[in-house]
Amino acid sequence: MLVFPNAKINIGLNIVEKRPDGFHNIESCFYPVGWSDALEITLADTLSFHSSGIEIPGNDLDNLCIKAYKILAEDYKLPAVTIHLLKAIPIGAGLGGGSADAAFMIYALNEQFNLKISLKKQLDYARRLGSDCAFFIINKPVYCFQKGDHFEDIDLKLAGKWIVLINPGVHISTPEAYAGVIPAVPESDLRDLLKEPVLSWKNTIKNDFETTLFPKYPLLKTIKEDLYNLGATYAAMSGSGSTLYGIFENEIDLTSRFKDFNIWQGLLR
Repeated sequence: MLVFPNAKINIGLNIVEKRPDGFHNIESCFYPVGWSDALEITLADTLSFHSSGIEIPGNDLDNLCIKAYKILAEDYKLPAVTIHLLKAIPIGAGLGGGSADAAFMIYALNEQFNLKISLKKQLDYARRLGSDCAFFIINKPVYCFQKGDHFEDIDLKLAGKWIVLINPGVHISTPEAYAGVIPAVPESDLRDLLKEPVLSWKNTIKNDFETTLFPKYPLLKTIKEDLYNLGATYAAMSGSGSTLYGIFENEIDLTSRFKDFNIWQGLLR
């Protein structure tokens, strides 16, 4: 079975408080985008994982796809499979690529072997794998809270707008991103701000990580400013990683402008 795990962006990201378990509670809007990996599972004699494309650091047996298989195998009798992942979504980029791979692994196993796992149970499995894994089970625009693993439906329609994602190849780990953040409850409710026209978001919707990461990585701030100068109605950093995105009213080809970086662009849906 072949599936295509897609990335997401954060529209707004507020670090609200540090939790007793060491994690942080956040508020954000997760929005799916078309930048995708390719994940294939086939029957095999033994469980194995192989990847191509962007090199994935660490031991293959620690990959989230393997972990997703093993979590389901605790409750279901699964045949052995070979997992092949073509990695295209940049790593440590704030796009949730690894989380998407894990969530789509749950989906693929459920479909391929007719496990009939309920949506609620799929979400529970995904939450065990990572804070934003559960989003990719739903894979539609949502307001997220707590660790980024609980969701509320949101009426946000950006279909038809053009989005450009720029990844300059800077890897920012989650601990590094959170190191300088001072949690605080925002003055305005993000859900209310998202109801306003996109053009107003520049002055109202922010990503808290930009405050500490832009001084450390000035290139990121420069890319955001460039996106605005090129006509973006809204531009921001996604998640805690190094990807910047710009939302445009009409299609614009910025490949030549950012030719030294990893770039994806397309329509929002």
